[in-house]
Amino acid sequence: MKKTKILAVTIFTAIIGLVAIAADHIDAPATQGTSADITDFYAFQGEDTNNLVFVANIQGLLSPTATASASFDENVMIEFNIDTNDDKIEDLVIQAIPRNGKMYFFGPSAPASPGLNSFVNVMATKSEVAITPYGSNAIIANQNGMKFFAGPRDDPFFMDFAQYGAILAGNAPGFNNPGADTFAGSNVLSIVVEVPKSSIGGSGTINTWVEAKTKQ
Repeated sequence: MKKTKILAVTIFTAIIGLVAIAADHIDAPATQGTSADITDFYAFQGEDTNNLVFVANIQGLLSPTATASASFDENVMIEFNIDTNDDKIEDLVIQAIPRNGKMYFFGPSAPASPGLNSFVNVMATKSEVAITPYGSNAIIANQNGMKFFAGPRDDPFFMDFAQYGAILAGNAPGFNNPGADTFAGSNVLSIVVEVPKSSIGGSGTINTWVEAKTKQ
């Protein structure tokens, strides 16, 4: 098992109403331009209401020309953390690791040790999906009762930074409807896992967050 440590900002959210988001978008200089930079983390109920969907978007602000050559760093693991008893410590993890054009997933399973250091749980349920090339139809894998995707996607985060600046400067009373999307035309690399609620357990309310970790 390979030991890894945290590199990027951890993004934390609690699922109570079943969707919450937080954004980074290259706020962490140490991770800028790498697939350790977490731009957004989304968690929500799936179209199949028996499932939950976890989405980690990384390496943001990719132009269309840069997206074709963007790739997942094989030295970076994305770890989805799930706390089922509200003690703010992960009870389950889903680990995503790229290798040779595929994204491999381990879990959900109990972590070898909670916290910033992780071990790849090679004994956990293993799944995989081919990484979708830029401009291609989405490749979605259905394995072990779960669904998986990895590859470039349009950045779904909406923010009107020009209007935001005007508001802060006292030159505008609020946001426009509709506003101008600063992120329009930019892309991210996405990792998506859809997992049955029954595989997670808990009382129906969970805490979840995502970390980018690099080999030590």
